[in-house]
Amino acid sequence: MNIGKLMLNGTLILAPMSLVTNLPFRLLCKKYGVALVYSEMTFSEAILRQNETSIARGFTCDEERPLGIQLLGAKADSIVRSARIVTKIFRPELIDINLGCPAQSVIKNECGAALLKKPGTVVEIVEALSGSLEVPVTAKMRILNSLEETLELARLIEKAGADALIVHGRTQKQQYSGKSSYEFIKNIKRELSIPVIANGDIKDEKTAKYVLEYTQCDGLMIGRAAMGNPHIFRRLGHYLDTGELLPPQTPGERLDDFFEYAGLCRKYGLLGFRDIVVKAQWFTKGMKNVKPVRVKINRMTDVDSVLRVMEELRADASGC
Repeated sequence: MNIGKLMLNGTLILAPMSLVTNLPFRLLCKKYGVALVYSEMTFSEAILRQNETSIARGFTCDEERPLGIQLLGAKADSIVRSARIVTKIFRPELIDINLGCPAQSVIKNECGAALLKKPGTVVEIVEALSGSLEVPVTAKMRILNSLEETLELARLIEKAGADALIVHGRTQKQQYSGKSSYEFIKNIKRELSIPVIANGDIKDEKTAKYVLEYTQCDGLMIGRAAMGNPHIFRRLGHYLDTGELLPPQTPGERLDDFFEYAGLCRKYGLLGFRDIVVKAQWFTKGMKNVKPVRVKINRMTDVDSVLRVMEELRADASGC
């Protein structure tokens, strides 16, 4: 799949997720074969205010490339100026504009999914970005209530100069409830000549194959299914290539991934208590007889204590 001048080796893409897709997590997903990773969404106005935390969300390294940086904003001028800043610092392979975040804190600032009701502003933003940057520009949108409204917006985004469109098949009102509409995504793909990437509810091998075949999309974007489970990209990629199901990871292998994540966080100065607690919960989700351990983790007060608990769990898993 090509996005503008960017050639991707594969069809699987990691979704931008707030408080999830930091550099260490993206590197784990890259290890398991993802073709493209996206940063956490970053508010353009925060970049312009030189907010160090916001700017650092684009922190990258050669091993994870290609990288897309996703920007959130309501004004074309601010988004373009912030895009110029992050492209100068981090040299990402593409820039994405967020047209889909349904969080109320985002909606009240007229960003994210709120822009779906302002097609003129969307066109202005995409035109300004595509006309100002040397890297490809993508947009990630949600669907609207009617198919025709959704198709019209998709056509406008393509005409404005986007190099690819990512479509989450839920409305803003749905948040993450209900089911993703692959029917809407299929119709968008039929309408556009740029690559269309399907997003929403792609959580296993058979769903991935069905969505690709049904929608005829160029790629799949995986979000929540990868949380605590970066290995999903190897499973999906292998199945799409061969039709064969790989065996699931053992608990020990999942815990090895957790410790690799923690090691990468330490290496890049990103090892924080709250984050490591959350990731410990994610990487142990679904394991047998792990509830007491998860409760214990929540009682910890420092990083080293969490890591000791997880090391004990890994030792027990290795002895099984």
